[in-house]
Amino acid sequence: MNQKIILALLFIVFGCQVYAQDTDSLKTQVYTFKIFREIGSTSWIHTQEAFAEAEAMKADMILLHMNTYGGQVVFADSIRTKILNSHIPVHVFIDNNAASAGALISIACDSIYMRPGANIGAATVVNQSGEKMPDKYQSYMRSTIRATAEAHGKDTLVAGQDTTYVWRRNPHIAEAMVDESIYIENIVDTGKILTFTTLEAIEHGFCEGQANSIDDVLKKLKVYDYEITTFKPSFYDGLKGFLTSPILQGILILVIIGGIYFELQTPGVGFPLLAAAIAAVLYFSPLYIDGLAANWEIIIFIIGLVLIGLEVFVIPGFGVAGVSGIILVIGGLTLSLLDNDLFNFDGVGFNKLLEALGIVLSGLFGSLLGIIYLSKKLLSSPTFGARIALQTEENVELGYIGVEASLKNFVGSEAVAYTTLRPSGKITIDDEQYDAVAESGYIEKGTKVKVVRFLHGQLYVMTIK
Repeated sequence: MNQKIILALLFIVFGCQVYAQDTDSLKTQVYTFKIFREIGSTSWIHTQEAFAEAEAMKADMILLHMNTYGGQVVFADSIRTKILNSHIPVHVFIDNNAASAGALISIACDSIYMRPGANIGAATVVNQSGEKMPDKYQSYMRSTIRATAEAHGKDTLVAGQDTTYVWRRNPHIAEAMVDESIYIENIVDTGKILTFTTLEAIEHGFCEGQANSIDDVLKKLKVYDYEITTFKPSFYDGLKGFLTSPILQGILILVIIGGIYFELQTPGVGFPLLAAAIAAVLYFSPLYIDGLAANWEIIIFIIGLVLIGLEVFVIPGFGVAGVSGIILVIGGLTLSLLDNDLFNFDGVGFNKLLEALGIVLSGLFGSLLGIIYLSKKLLSSPTFGARIALQTEENVELGYIGVEASLKNFVGSEAVAYTTLRPSGKITIDDEQYDAVAESGYIEKGTKVKVVRFLHGQLYVMTIK
């Protein structure tokens, strides 16, 4: 009897566990991650990590929690492409701001929810000082934001018509967030960049509704039984994002090239070479860990440096070795930024190639300018100038002469012209011949003369009357 009771209790406990597991499996798996900073390399790395984790856990949806004033277009474009190509639905909750690059990313999402008082728009491309970039940059952004809006297709019936659909996200309205020349009646006037408030975005199809929190967004999406997993970036993710910033990569290239140049100008092994080595490690390490920089790409960079060194120290002039070295250095630095498989560039777009080459060439150009500037500064510096170049002036008064100093002792002595002085020639003093110059006119051979002065290693004589 006791055994039957125990078995029954075990059956009940086991059944409850199975039921609980089944219940958990029925919950909607929601994966969330934040963009609460300027959009750049770190945001892009966090996005890739978040999507990979969401796919690994087989999440039912990804919910992006956004509050940003924008950032770099190249990384915003990568993030929006990731969202558009995701097989997991992606929704966004704009907590306060989705400006510029943030607007582009938000429009790529399957649905947009905004907190009351939030904003979306103002996607004109500007530089770091806030000045509007030339039209070729605006043209690219206009096309990108139009294509992003178009990607959601037409799914809304026009009132009173059965077969006419309108854009879910109107591409023309999206373009007005970039181009101030666009006029849309009752929406935006010419000369103004479009930015929507929450209610305006809802009215014109760029927001599905208001929400005050993540939980509120899920209710709007009719998700009531859910489990949330939040992306937590690691320290390495942040460090990698910092090191792979195009601006920092350009600076590292500048330090690599500049450090090697100044090391070649100074004797021994010192700080410039150490700085160049550290910069090279910081440049290649995150790229190598991520699988972008392959062994052979780093090797051709090193070979390029060796060829340049041979051209400078061993081979006279500047020829094949120097040019080949420069090509290999640029090639190694550029290829390390690309996700190529040896010489297979099928997965690398032309824009990515231009971007990588632009980063490297910008760094090299910056190195050239830095070398010219620092060379002048260091040569005039009392601390470093003496280590790079000779600073002492070789004055005769200080004993720096390249001729026999004892000749000045002949000043006042009598001599005989050994040859005709026209005006230079030879004289004899105590049966020894010396070069001399007539102080004035010509002096015939055999004439008695007197040494009147010694200047710049030369004896000057005049006729004895």
